[in-house]
Amino acid sequence: MAAAGSTPGAPGTPGTPRVLRAMNDRAVLDLLVVHGPLTRTRIGELTGLSKPTTSQLLGRLEAAGLVHTTGSLSGRPGPNALLYEIDPGAGHVAALSADPTGITALVADITGTVLGRERVEAEAVAEDVRHRTAQLVAEAVDGALRRAGLAHDDLRAAVIGTPGAIDPHTGQLRYAPHLPGWHSRTLRDDLAAVLGTPVDIENDVNLAAVAEQYEGAAQDHDNYVLTWLDEGVGAAIVLGGTLLRGATGGAGEIGYMPLPGAPLAKDGPDGDGGFESLVAAAVVRDLAGPGATLADALADGAVLAEVARRIATGIAAVVAVVDPELVVLSGAVAQAGGDKLRVHVEEELTGLALPRPQIRISELDGDPILTGALRSALTQARDQVFDTA
Repeated sequence: MAAAGSTPGAPGTPGTPRVLRAMNDRAVLDLLVVHGPLTRTRIGELTGLSKPTTSQLLGRLEAAGLVHTTGSLSGRPGPNALLYEIDPGAGHVAALSADPTGITALVADITGTVLGRERVEAEAVAEDVRHRTAQLVAEAVDGALRRAGLAHDDLRAAVIGTPGAIDPHTGQLRYAPHLPGWHSRTLRDDLAAVLGTPVDIENDVNLAAVAEQYEGAAQDHDNYVLTWLDEGVGAAIVLGGTLLRGATGGAGEIGYMPLPGAPLAKDGPDGDGGFESLVAAAVVRDLAGPGATLADALADGAVLAEVARRIATGIAAVVAVVDPELVVLSGAVAQAGGDKLRVHVEEELTGLALPRPQIRISELDGDPILTGALRSALTQARDQVFDTA
């Protein structure tokens, strides 16, 4: 029966054959993304669709250029069964990470396979860089596209991770004074113009949290906090599976959070103070003396204990407000401290009149910000490409 108040059989009407076909198409495409190549029989088992319906569906997706056969499964009675997989050429995405010393871009196909990567070194505060941000982004993406043998027209989505966050009311980047070239009100439109596809500008720590949810320590968790401990300090807060962004995009900017022992960050984002002045990478190195690396500093038991105490103080403030089930420690400080740092942080939290979340150290390989940008771009592209309605 058609939905109440709708025209029976109208295109796009819930419950009509066209919409149900599109829903089945998307379910199968998502299965192939997760499981890789599958036979028609296995697809039918996983979806509950009949053999004729599964065959018709696969024929439809193959004609649309969304799936293709990739060999066959042998070793069982009867004829070999054809294996179906996502056609990797159905769409492509760009993922980027911007930092104070340059821009890294990668290009991947719709399955997530990285085909090209490019790094453009550029000092963010240099005067000539401030007015060439869009051109530098284009240079990075162009290089990655060249290596992949692709063009701008092949891109379906692009996601860029930067420190700070885009204010949804003004369109400007906030909380990132060290990236002056990124503060234009027209930045999003400028980037879309040079890349030829819509661009999402996302907070880098939020993207690291997305990476943890897809393939890291936060898998199967809907309520968690990622604490980023690096040259900068921040957090991503995920509640009910949704990133908490705040009214101006600034939720999670715990680097400015006032804490005992730290001066208040009173002078706006340029001010020196708050949680970041206690646990940022440069501060941790200084605790061990001139010339010390993070590894040197955190190999010192006294320094390790002091850093853990400071981190636990910050985490306690966050836990008291949002009550996460998990806190993931990420960034250079967390990686250098490793499991010893995690154990010390847990000990510092013991006995507090607060919920006790699990504490984990991120174990993601590579750049979690780029990984999160890629995952976000793939989600957007698949919503476009896999929509057969």
